[in-house]
Amino acid sequence: MLPHDKGSSDEQDADGNEVELSGNALSALQQFYAEREENEQRFQDLKVALEQQAPHTPLSMDMFMEDWNASQFWYTEETAVLLARQLLEGAASDANIAVISAPSVFIQLKNLLAKGDHNPPQICLLEFDQRFDVFEEFVRYDFESPTKLPSQWKRI
Repeated sequence: MLPHDKGSSDEQDADGNEVELSGNALSALQQFYAEREENEQRFQDLKVALEQQAPHTPLSMDMFMEDWNASQFWYTEETAVLLARQLLEGAASDANIAVISAPSVFIQLKNLLAKGDHNPPQICLLEFDQRFDVFEEFVRYDFESPTKLPSQWKRI
């Protein structure tokens, strides 16, 4: 069986032989599909909560699967928290912090700010991945056009 068939076994290889996954491969594939569906549901739940401006619940990069085809990899939670804390260190409430192409750091920055331990500066996420547009601070950004920024930023 091929992955796109999800159970169909009528595919054949070039020699006319039936193509079939081993039991272990099929089990791994089914687990992958189940995890992907679970992640998609968590993402949809997050999207609804943000749209309804629900009280803050801790955010996690588990809600966003890495896209290896886009060479997209996240910082570990420990590293992202460390970087987010460094961004907030000494930042006043009138500060502007732009997190560039590091959504895992942005997520931890939002988590730290939600705790109320810091004066909340203005934050934004400059990111190519449109899934992060669920956050009002999202600004689409392409590192291949680094100076292409929102017009209101031209004066900064």
